[in-house]
Amino acid sequence: MLNIKNLTKIYGNKPAVDKLTLHIAPGEIYGFIGHNGAGKTTTIKCCCGILRFEDGEVFVDGISVKDEPLECKKRIAYIPDNPDMYEFLSGIGYLNFIADIFGVSAKEREERIKKYAGLFELTSDLAQPISAYSHGMKQKLALISAFIHEPKLIIMDEPFVGLDPKASHILKGLMRGHCDRGGAIFFSTHVLEVAEKLCDKVAIIKEGKLIVSGTMEEVKGNSSLEDVFLELEGDGNV
Repeated sequence: MLNIKNLTKIYGNKPAVDKLTLHIAPGEIYGFIGHNGAGKTTTIKCCCGILRFEDGEVFVDGISVKDEPLECKKRIAYIPDNPDMYEFLSGIGYLNFIADIFGVSAKEREERIKKYAGLFELTSDLAQPISAYSHGMKQKLALISAFIHEPKLIIMDEPFVGLDPKASHILKGLMRGHCDRGGAIFFSTHVLEVAEKLCDKVAIIKEGKLIVSGTMEEVKGNSSLEDVFLELEGDGNV
């Protein structure tokens, strides 16, 4: 579903991402781990077609992000770590805007908005302007907008930040359900306990370079993911 081949992104003279190769298959929840500044967000933005990159290739569902960025974006939902939204819109206005972009029918959007807004307990707030939303509410709205058009691939940067425990639990269930239906999820997180329990595979990146990747069992063995991460990082800074 997502194939990253020798991805290289350079800022100045320093590679932020250095010859990174990963493959996220349909049905997989793939965690992307690394300290602040390791290159996670840069990688994610390159995969979404937001940032150009100097070398390598990224394919979404077999389609090149470089050559056909629009076709790739039709298959992706992207949630940044700090969602920027049109705050003059109401919540329902924003969701209809996203549904329009992705060609979701009136019947389908109504059903999906009702379902996901109900799950995240946001239904009563949809008429309010987004400018009145808390960070957690904006995060929930961004998540609803991601699931509303049923993308093949969902890419998320720190999706659990700002969510209360109940919303985090709901999101984990939705992520697993999406992948059980043949979709794929690639997400970064600092919440290693969540990654360890939720992910099918995981990759750890340091200073733009891939340190280790594989199934959760292959990466952590008999240790915890946190112990492995700290050992590979070489210090105690997550």
